[in-house]
Amino acid sequence: MAVIEDTAPETRRASAPPGPRRQAPLLVRILRDRTVLLFALPGMLVLIAFQYYPLLGNVIAFQDFQPYLGIDESLWSGFRNFSILISNDPAFLNALRNTLILTLIQAVLVFPLPIVLALILNSLMSNRMRQIVQSILYLPHFLSWVIVVAVFQQMLGGSGLVNSFLRSHGMATLDIIGNAELFRALLTSQVIWKDTGWATILFLAVLAGIDKALYEAASVDGASRFRQMLHVTLPGMRPIIILLFILQLGSSLTVGFEQIILQQAAVGVDASEVLDTYVYNEGIAGGQWGTAAAVGLAKSVVGLILVLTANKIAHAFGEQGVYKA
Repeated sequence: MAVIEDTAPETRRASAPPGPRRQAPLLVRILRDRTVLLFALPGMLVLIAFQYYPLLGNVIAFQDFQPYLGIDESLWSGFRNFSILISNDPAFLNALRNTLILTLIQAVLVFPLPIVLALILNSLMSNRMRQIVQSILYLPHFLSWVIVVAVFQQMLGGSGLVNSFLRSHGMATLDIIGNAELFRALLTSQVIWKDTGWATILFLAVLAGIDKALYEAASVDGASRFRQMLHVTLPGMRPIIILLFILQLGSSLTVGFEQIILQQAAVGVDASEVLDTYVYNEGIAGGQWGTAAAVGLAKSVVGLILVLTANKIAHAFGEQGVYKA
């Protein structure tokens, strides 16, 4: 009886579930991971210097900022600069309309194309052929927008290759570059040509990680290649598709400043003005620093709200999203 009483506490301690693991003190963890932290330090400093520190400059959105006075001596104006957002200013409304239209076009047409292209490349049986096609598709991404715009002008401009060919054969020429009605289509085609191939990298990596046994099991069950894509491939790609779509929402109101500003003179402001070029034209060129900063800050806040909202929706449907709930 005494033996049972002596061993009972030890038995209870052995069978009891382990408690929460105590986290080591901060200093201990820093010393333990000092090598990793030293490697990450240069990147952290660059991020702080060029991403987080400039955020403090958003204070000029609440000032009547004058460059020769600086932030310290410029007068505070409260929320007066934000009145442009609700004042029905024609220039701002035009920029907002063009931005929303281009955002919708890119969400509907541009975003799905890398997914489709990745599925096509993944279906190529020859690895050699796949590598050659991938290399060709990646190349335009490394070209600057200056070169991309110049290439399109040399191809589709008034004296470009296409019109030169049509003119030499007695046919009517095409007015593409400089045509305001075709400007959105031109921008979309440039984005597709430049970045679609590069955007397939993540999707191809996900496709390579899908268990081949799932395809074998589906094939044994009689599933066609199309059914395998619907029930194996796309479900395997769904997490990365949702993640990238949420991240794209954060920059949805940013539709390509450099690409547009290079071609704005050819088509005019009415057809090409977006929020980014509006900030440049009003702030840098027009001297309305506070108003331009207010528009840029509002654009960033809207992007943040879209990301947080989309992430909540993803959690509601059982997806991880950008971060866990």
